[in-house]
Amino acid sequence: MPQADRIEPHGIEAMDRTQAAEIRKHVRKAANAIDRASQVISALDADDREMLAAPLEKIILALHFELLRAVYLRYPDLRPPDPGRSRINTARRWKDIVLPESVSETDLDSAIFSALTSRWQKTAMVIGKTLKQCETLALPVDAEVVGVRIRALAEAGRLDGEGDLRKWRFSEVRLNADDRRDV
Repeated sequence: MPQADRIEPHGIEAMDRTQAAEIRKHVRKAANAIDRASQVISALDADDREMLAAPLEKIILALHFELLRAVYLRYPDLRPPDPGRSRINTARRWKDIVLPESVSETDLDSAIFSALTSRWQKTAMVIGKTLKQCETLALPVDAEVVGVRIRALAEAGRLDGEGDLRKWRFSEVRLNADDRRDV
């Protein structure tokens, strides 16, 4: 039976999508108002802050982890998109990158491979480790260049990649099968 047509015991209708959207709208407005109240409370003296903090925390937890959670469990499409999931860190391709004269592809690849292991690691972590290695070697490259090179190496089969490598926090890389045997 469709959600909107369900009848709960005692003649009370189950929440339909329109009602859920309306509830979400009001709960989010309430959460914004509570955020503003929280800012005012944070400016109070320590005794008043302490007195008001616990009840405010209960309200915040109830709004976000009980009310909204119940709405999102029934209607997951109402959940706001995770801004980080859709964020592409770079859409550039390796052919668009111009390395500084003091940096060769071999130098950059060596720095990247020194950060890789046989286990899956977040692309963002490998980029961070590579940047530290580049700093040690005095290679003037930025995170975008390293990320684009990692993607190119994965596309060439020189390392394994999982997920959309343009989204550094939501993809993973590791040494490819041939290199894992050598480790």
